[in-house]
Amino acid sequence: MSRFLNVLRSWLVMVSIIAMGNTLQSFRDHTFLYEKLYTGKPNLVNGLQARTFGIWTLLSSVIRCLCAIDIHNKTLYHITLWTFFLALGHFLSELFVFGTAAPTIGVLAPLMVASFSILGMLVGLRYLEVEPVSRQKKRN
Repeated sequence: MSRFLNVLRSWLVMVSIIAMGNTLQSFRDHTFLYEKLYTGKPNLVNGLQARTFGIWTLLSSVIRCLCAIDIHNKTLYHITLWTFFLALGHFLSELFVFGTAAPTIGVLAPLMVASFSILGMLVGLRYLEVEPVSRQKKRN
């Protein structure tokens, strides 16, 4: 396996673990969301919205972790890439369209993680295309 894919796998595991922490925080205390993320309109954040956000984050975390385990599964790889596009779109829309988020570290951090992850996974696609061919050659 290429070094780049190994680094990408480590990145996905790290992002997955952080997301699991955010999931727990969303279930434990919904004030986390309006203190860190949705500071533009904190009155819109309630327990139900926090738990929904927590489940969405947990699902993304599980998908990303599974991709790190089986990075050569192209379907899972593309689904994982989409989790980052969806996160990027969500936070950008909350920031610029709905005004529920302000450009604080709580919003800028997930925007940067999603952006770097998208970039890394798009680069990783090239390695996925090359690697199976080189594996076949080694066997023959």
